[in-house]
Amino acid sequence: MKLPNKEHAFIPESKIKDYLLSDSHPTGRSKSKFFRMFGFNETNIEILEQFLLKIAQTYDVTIEEKLSHGIKYTIDGKLYTPIVKDVSIRTVWIIENNDDRPRFVTAYPD
Repeated sequence: MKLPNKEHAFIPESKIKDYLLSDSHPTGRSKSKFFRMFGFNETNIEILEQFLLKIAQTYDVTIEEKLSHGIKYTIDGKLYTPIVKDVSIRTVWIIENNDDRPRFVTAYPD
């Protein structure tokens, strides 16, 4: 199954800048090390966003979980990187009850 409304998936800029690439975020700092190791940084946030969206729009949902405030979708895929290497990652998206657009929640090594 594909992510519902995948063409409307979005990633708030702060999720990348202040979370995935943050060296000081309590949860994000370990993810920051991973993404920076593969060439992602503040100068190419848009590229990371495009590649994460490509996963949401291309790969199949591996886990669907109904929550009280929406449905969470997990999608595993290959992330292309600035150092011309692809890595396996797991992404998580949510479609909240009051919205039909999939919003990015997190990503981490698979």
